[in-house]
Amino acid sequence: MNLNLENSSKSELIALIKSKDIRINNQGIQIDNQGIQIDNQEIIISESQSKINYLKFQIKELQRLVFGTKRERFEAVNNPFQAVLPFDVEENTTITETVKEKISYEREKTTKREHPGRLPLPAHLPVEEIIIEPNEDTTGMVIIGKEITDELELTPAKFFIKRTIRPKYANPEQGIFIAEMPSRPIDKCIAGNGLLSQIMVDKFVDHLPFYRQIERFRRDKIEIKASTIDGWQTAVCKLLVPLYDELKKQVLRQGYLQADESPIKVLDRNKKGKTHQGYYWVYHSPIEKMLFFDYQHGRGHEGPEDLLKNFKGYLQTDGYVVYDAFAKKENIILVGCMAHARRYFEKALEDDKTRASIILEMIQQLYAIERKIREEKFTHAQRHTYRLDHSEPIMLEIIKWLLANRDLVVPQSPTGKAIHYMISRWEYIRAFMFDGSLEIDNNLIENKIRPMVIGRKNYLFAGSHNGAERAAMFYSFFGTCKLHNVNPHQWLKKVLEVISDYKVSKLSELLPQNLKLDSI
Repeated sequence: MNLNLENSSKSELIALIKSKDIRINNQGIQIDNQGIQIDNQEIIISESQSKINYLKFQIKELQRLVFGTKRERFEAVNNPFQAVLPFDVEENTTITETVKEKISYEREKTTKREHPGRLPLPAHLPVEEIIIEPNEDTTGMVIIGKEITDELELTPAKFFIKRTIRPKYANPEQGIFIAEMPSRPIDKCIAGNGLLSQIMVDKFVDHLPFYRQIERFRRDKIEIKASTIDGWQTAVCKLLVPLYDELKKQVLRQGYLQADESPIKVLDRNKKGKTHQGYYWVYHSPIEKMLFFDYQHGRGHEGPEDLLKNFKGYLQTDGYVVYDAFAKKENIILVGCMAHARRYFEKALEDDKTRASIILEMIQQLYAIERKIREEKFTHAQRHTYRLDHSEPIMLEIIKWLLANRDLVVPQSPTGKAIHYMISRWEYIRAFMFDGSLEIDNNLIENKIRPMVIGRKNYLFAGSHNGAERAAMFYSFFGTCKLHNVNPHQWLKKVLEVISDYKVSKLSELLPQNLKLDSI
């Protein structure tokens, strides 16, 4: 006789306990008079199997992280468990069934592969003409045409000495006259503005550590010590500090910021061979296209709280708990990231493909709407209206499905965690519907951090906390240059030429988005 504890009421169990001889031990519950034994081995096996499944999932994630692709694209398939949503079909659209039809015939087809042709050479480049005359005597001949062959050529960067000569003139009555020396960014520095700019761009844009640049200089028989270059970098940064502060002011004045953080190892001078885990906190203005890196010693709430203490507007972040405190601030509206929510379900495909696919397909429809908005270049007002008409119904279906399936999955499973994450952050995730200027996700700022991550792989760590702060300055400037399609070398060279004598009240004119390279 089997005793079903799940289907027995509390009163029935109490009555059974009072009327029978019951002993409870670590093997389960035994009822002697009935000869019934309830063994909890099945419960133990079930729990163990859940742990095994979770560990298998963790192993697959680690294997994908180390050996697999980082691709997160989801290709939707016909899902028998998902009905056609009401917003999937436009009005007056005829729904047709696909019928397989077998057709047999033969035909001859000539395949001609056309060459795409050579790419046009840039029109802005100077042209060096070389005329080659035939070996024969051309005296008296008439030129009937020309064969012209263009090649894209390169002259490697070359060093040269820029010598400034100021003649002295003597007047017996008035004294000696000599022209004033033009302003130089670093007093008594042998490096010119072009060389200083190139060194900084090579490191923070093209990710060449100083020691690699030194090797390249040696190929041109130029010996520059690492300590010398480090000193140049420090001096350049001192000049740029006021401009860096101006960039911070401009970024924090924006009413919509995206925020993220990324680690950077910093050499610990107090512990030989050890590094400290510092963090770059990155703030991006999608509307004005500005980028600001702020170095902090840790990942705690102190850094962003201090920087954003006077910020007002929308703050878009991922699910890191530090950002949740900003939701309680009166002047800040926290906006979530759909891409992070989607990532949980993409990882849950191995756990429960049916359920994960349903959400991924609906999120895919949201991104199709965002793609249409970008391609047709909607204004912010048009984006807001279009989202209300097309994205809002999908968002309602998503939250309905999440609530309906929350109790049907194991909470600690990948699918359970994905559902819990999206429900718990739903208020923030759907906040992009509030304003047409907001993005659906935080991907823009993640793309802006990527150059720093590539550089980090090359130079491994910063030499000091001051070095990490200096790097944050260049990542801010050069990242903003990239957003506005400004040549970083030309920009920095021009800034170094004029910043020593520039009015502090007009420093904003030197920011990458404002500086006209040919106007100064």
